[in-house]
Amino acid sequence: MTPCVIIPTFWTRRRGRVPDNLLSVYDHPTPVDTDGTLPACLRSLEEVEGIGRVVITVAATDPSVEHAAEDRVRQILEDFPGIDAFVFGPAELGSLHRRLEQLEFADLIPGVSLTGYGAVRNVGLIAAAVFGCDSALFIDDDQVIDDPAFLRKAVEGIGERYEDTSKIILAKTGYYTDEDGNYQRHEEPRLGDIFWRRDDAFNATLSIVDRPPRVTPSPLAFGGCLILHRDMFCNVSFDPWVVRGEDIDYVINARMHGGDVFLDGEWSLIHRPPRLPSEALQFRQDVYRFIYEHRKLEFAKSQVDLRQVAPESMEPYPGHFISSAVSWRAVLTALLRGLSRKEGGRYLRVARIALREAPDYAREHCQHYFDFQRRWPLLMDRIWEDVALKPLFTGERRVDRTAITGRFPVVRGEEGP
Repeated sequence: MTPCVIIPTFWTRRRGRVPDNLLSVYDHPTPVDTDGTLPACLRSLEEVEGIGRVVITVAATDPSVEHAAEDRVRQILEDFPGIDAFVFGPAELGSLHRRLEQLEFADLIPGVSLTGYGAVRNVGLIAAAVFGCDSALFIDDDQVIDDPAFLRKAVEGIGERYEDTSKIILAKTGYYTDEDGNYQRHEEPRLGDIFWRRDDAFNATLSIVDRPPRVTPSPLAFGGCLILHRDMFCNVSFDPWVVRGEDIDYVINARMHGGDVFLDGEWSLIHRPPRLPSEALQFRQDVYRFIYEHRKLEFAKSQVDLRQVAPESMEPYPGHFISSAVSWRAVLTALLRGLSRKEGGRYLRVARIALREAPDYAREHCQHYFDFQRRWPLLMDRIWEDVALKPLFTGERRVDRTAITGRFPVVRGEEGP
């Protein structure tokens, strides 16, 4: 089983103002006038045994730079001729959307796009389905692989029965380490964290890495070290409306539909994240995310076709942060950080967001996910090795990029006599 390797990569304007659109606030997007972390990721991928097709999905914080971002990715790939890479950018997305309309899945287009973590990952899954891949392996562009056997470890156990149970391992995650091999977060707690001890809960959950067995069901997933069997990704989508943490959200989605994500204690890679452009914006995204998750679990209780997932079953992390207490904890944390940290104004605005805007967003969008998810298996069945898209994605038919606004070729006038 050779998985399709999918690398979502996120880009932004040249260095300057931090974009502030809810679904396209990414942790550390790369400015289009730099190469960022992608070259190091690809360089490490060259050393991995058995790598097949690689799909790179190119997302941007603003439509004005999406073509520049795609061009930058293609320039970077010119230095890696040994990697069989397919770049999925705006032109490919347009072709995909037209095909979805033809197949009468136009209602799913908002959840299959290059805006938002979940929607971008859904694009990668559709590419894997069009290529007919039995598994999809996600890594992030700020990851470095230091183990030539990374791919072999990824597929070990996939599709097999878990110990003596009836569970089949259809989704598996590894974990991240730093350059020194540390996989837990070590930051001194500050006053503003007294009600938001996220790192402590995270470390407590990830301690299962040190305990047998090697593979065990987990409430955590790492989107940059995640492999999904076709029987999983063709039946369970990523949630396009969760603004951050779409990987852990996928654990919830899988459990609601009778599956599990398993953690492999011997499968890891190195995480080299750039500096966050704004800690306050990341906190805001977390507030939206956790309030949304709580609403999603509550809404799912009314759905007779779903398995119930209680916050307690996801403890310590993210369980502590998706309970009914999440709103007041977010408000108190926002107030404390607003009075004691940089970006105080942004933190104080999060207090208002936690009381009104985030709950409103959750009420408006969580049903959208369930409507989207019910149609997802039908779409994947229709799109599998699609005769219209596969030649386009494999290069047998070329995408005419000259028809895209901002990409017209230079027209040179005829020389005079």
